[in-house]
Amino acid sequence: MNASERLFGDLLGRAGVTLNGPAPWDVRVHDTRVYDRALLQKNLGLGEAYMDGWWDCGQLDEFFRRVLAAHLDEAVRGGPRLLLSLLPALLRNRQTRRGALQAARRHYDLGNDLFRAFLDPRMQYSCAYFEDGAESLAEAQLAKLELVCGKLGLKPGDHLLDIGCGFGGLARHAAETRGCRVTGVNISREQIAFAREHCEGLPVEILESDYREIPGAYTKAVSVGMFEHVGARNHRTYMRAVLNALEPGGVFLLHTIGANRTAPGCDPWIERYIFPRGDLPSPMQIARAAEGLFVIEDWHNLGPHYARTLRCWHANFEAAWPGLAGRYGERFRRMWRYYLLSSAGAFAARDIQVWQVVLTPVGAPQPPCRPERRGARIRMKG
Repeated sequence: MNASERLFGDLLGRAGVTLNGPAPWDVRVHDTRVYDRALLQKNLGLGEAYMDGWWDCGQLDEFFRRVLAAHLDEAVRGGPRLLLSLLPALLRNRQTRRGALQAARRHYDLGNDLFRAFLDPRMQYSCAYFEDGAESLAEAQLAKLELVCGKLGLKPGDHLLDIGCGFGGLARHAAETRGCRVTGVNISREQIAFAREHCEGLPVEILESDYREIPGAYTKAVSVGMFEHVGARNHRTYMRAVLNALEPGGVFLLHTIGANRTAPGCDPWIERYIFPRGDLPSPMQIARAAEGLFVIEDWHNLGPHYARTLRCWHANFEAAWPGLAGRYGERFRRMWRYYLLSSAGAFAARDIQVWQVVLTPVGAPQPPCRPERRGARIRMKG
């Protein structure tokens, strides 16, 4: 056993993980080069080594829950390559209009066949809400949509702005169940095409537009799973754009993954392979961006629900893999599995969060902003 293997094994031992051990969360090593790669590059090296088949684990989500709960990521310094990967987030604005478009092409335009394979029938690519009797992924995503519509107090006559509207599931649900008009803005061509077809015949308009170019005026606004792509340098610009789009007395719901602490960019492996130019906001960054523009009415943490959501997505993905293998290949399969299950472990360890923040323009009256659950029906207080 060389020094790298000993150090790697000792670190994992702090998290209750054993090299080549019998537990499903233990690491099975196929190539001993993984030790140096992980110690020098942390999750970037560990993830690339997994994609290359250098190691396996029967229960990746539990492996990551243990590793992150034990703060092993803080115990490893990493090498020069890792530090260099963080410099772009520190030195420049990577989420310009052009940069945002490039990021959308690399992830959200991978192919709708992929997303259909693991998402629920409403194509919700964000945290579900396993409350109010919801057991299946489809039920939990419906509960999330009801939660969002309830917090916004949507009703006939409202015009909802859906920023980064995804595949149009929320827009369709709001129009069908609340009788409101919806304008969705997005920059992913694949999502736009799907959303337009999905919402056909409803008072829903899907525009290809950057958030910095939002047209019109709206009574309510929502953004689900898009703020993570805005970038810290643009948080204030984003909040001003939303404020300018809202009519007096409007309500804005921001649904975003968030980090416990302020840091540049996001995890280097996630940045390279999953979400280019991703940037998880911290509570301080959200508050600073909103300061003087919005009043924070409510802050709701749904983080544990995302761990379960991701496990559901992974189960669907693996079940659908035979139909995807010819197009995407085994390395992609390992990459996507690593993405879904490492993220599930991070949420389970409370290393990252998902928040729904309700905001109103300064001076606007306070809306009823937290739902009261009565059985399986979400109602608003007041």
